[in-house]
Amino acid sequence: VLDSSTRILSTLEQRRAEFRKDPAALKQFINGEFNRMFDRDYAARLVLGVHGRGASEADVKLFSDALADNLMARYGTSLLDFNTRLTVKVKSESPLPGGRGVRVTTQMLRAGKDPIPVDYLLRNVGGKWKVFDVMIEGISYVQAFKNQFDAPLNQKSIKQVAADLRAGKLQANGTAKK
Repeated sequence: VLDSSTRILSTLEQRRAEFRKDPAALKQFINGEFNRMFDRDYAARLVLGVHGRGASEADVKLFSDALADNLMARYGTSLLDFNTRLTVKVKSESPLPGGRGVRVTTQMLRAGKDPIPVDYLLRNVGGKWKVFDVMIEGISYVQAFKNQFDAPLNQKSIKQVAADLRAGKLQANGTAKK
């Protein structure tokens, strides 16, 4: 987690001018990091919840790809405005219940401001640790997306919801319901 966070922040800082001029280069970098760090299909299964039970691997992958692409399109360029003078402090690592993986508790430290708590949930996939959920200030993105996509998935198939995401009819916003 520390290595990945440091690498991403450092690269954004070093290549900021290039990325501003060439959005395709930024997209390629962000997609590469996302694919390297995240267990997209497992996270998609968690977001789909009951709607994903019995779903084909192809449908889960379709949803996973549409969700990831939607997020990258919406948030990729905003990373350039992100304060890269952050430092990441790893506070602890603890096992998840049932041997599902580990929780890495971190803080994003900003000069003169309160730290931002960020927890990463990881699982071992083929000998590599991959993130499947991120909790910022206690809000789980998997749970937020699960809540957001529950109603559309009650009305449409996974394929239709994925197509709506791709077409921009749905936006993955990760807003948590209170």
